[in-house]
Amino acid sequence: MIAAATVLLMWGGCATQQERNEQRARMRQAVEQAVASRQWRIDVQSMLTLRYGARTVTPDFYLELRGDTLVSYLPYLGQAHQATLTTPIGLNFKAPLLRYADRHLKPHVSQMEMDVKTQEDNYHYIIDVYDTGEADIRVSSLYRDPISFTGTVSDQP
Repeated sequence: MIAAATVLLMWGGCATQQERNEQRARMRQAVEQAVASRQWRIDVQSMLTLRYGARTVTPDFYLELRGDTLVSYLPYLGQAHQATLTTPIGLNFKAPLLRYADRHLKPHVSQMEMDVKTQEDNYHYIIDVYDTGEADIRVSSLYRDPISFTGTVSDQP
């Protein structure tokens, strides 16, 4: 009786492992397709600031690439080194890409670099997307402190 239960538990564990492997393979394929097509969205969960440390953010923040357009709806906590004459927009904008490059750093990591210009600053984004769906975003600019974010690739581009 105990041997039969052990075999069933082991078999159930294998099925679960197989399901996890299949899910990872689907995620890997979805991430690769999203990066290749330039149609993805990263839902942000936390940020790391230069002056204020790490913070968890509310679930409504994201970074989205739609072909040659970057939609950035990200919080900013840091110091601006130049005042703007208009209402500051920070990292909340929709702008065309000035430059885009992607490469595979390792077998399971894709890195994208992109530059955009808004009415108040020039931004350089470096995004590492892992085949697990996790992502790291680093943002630097001419007139603001750098900031980093972590998040996950979403189903909805």
